[in-house]
Amino acid sequence: MSPRLLPEWHPQDAIQLTWPTPESDWASMIDHIEATLEAMVVAITRYQTVLVTIHNAAQQARLTIRFTHLGVPASRCRFVIAASDDTWARDHGPIAIERDGSPTLLDFVFTGWGGKFPAARDNRLTRSLHAAGIFAAPLEARDWVLEGGGIEADGEGTLLTTSACLLNPNRNPTASRESIERRLKTDFGVSRVLWLENGHLEGDDTDSHIDTLARFCDPSTIAYVRCDDPQDPHYAALQAMEAELESLRREDGSPYRLLALPWPRACFDPDDGHRLPATYANFLILNDAVLVPTYADPADFRALTVLHEAFPGRDIVPIDCRAVIRQHGSLHCLTMQLPRGTLAATPDEEPDADVL
Repeated sequence: MSPRLLPEWHPQDAIQLTWPTPESDWASMIDHIEATLEAMVVAITRYQTVLVTIHNAAQQARLTIRFTHLGVPASRCRFVIAASDDTWARDHGPIAIERDGSPTLLDFVFTGWGGKFPAARDNRLTRSLHAAGIFAAPLEARDWVLEGGGIEADGEGTLLTTSACLLNPNRNPTASRESIERRLKTDFGVSRVLWLENGHLEGDDTDSHIDTLARFCDPSTIAYVRCDDPQDPHYAALQAMEAELESLRREDGSPYRLLALPWPRACFDPDDGHRLPATYANFLILNDAVLVPTYADPADFRALTVLHEAFPGRDIVPIDCRAVIRQHGSLHCLTMQLPRGTLAATPDEEPDADVL
């Protein structure tokens, strides 16, 4: 049977996170990012399990105490010890497809967004988790570079992406648009690939991941970032992206329902002043909720309102992500959803972390 690329709203077993250490790029602000991740764990475990990759038993013990104090149900938090380079599970985590009603995990090559950052341990992480028995679903390796944040699926055979990322020579330098499309169709079973040629965020290390710009909310709805300030350097490119989205059609020829997300005030790094990639498009869909990045900005409320319209059957939960954008990502970038049937059961007699 042909594979099916699962949309984010497909029923989930868990959300995967990778916890930072003081030795990582988060060293100067480890307390701030841990506070954000703790808020995410509290929110996620209201709805489902969280799988947290940690570095050692001492970190597990500390987090176990902390999560208990925060009221996190132990039954909804699973730890696994494994080596990693950074926290961006969206891009080093597995990408799930469905075959014959059951999930299969695909493990693509991860190079730190085209060799910008060390990634050897992150690139091995999914294989390590699978070898340790974390996943009930089979794992298949793929020999080309692809990050989860670079693709959006509607669950009905359409994939949305950006040419700036997938066709960047720092990813698969000998691949053409046609060859990339063939690989996407073969690996994911999609029948159509929709390419955006415009749109970027200053401070973004991913070369225009689609999950920073435009997101499927259901097969007919796309939420996207709109810049309405002609003086902002993003204005021309995001206006061009909006026009592209307006020209896109569903497979039956109908236009997409487009929901414009507001443009937050410019955020700048307090140390050197460079602009940070604040975006409301980097939301995370859970089984019964949507976690939305916020930035202590007047536009936060409007973003929450738009996403309530997009997801009327789900709780809309704000998460302060001012710390996250300091390392040039946001909420969705820190996570990877694991579809129903992905996680192996944990025997009651094994309360400790899985050790790799």
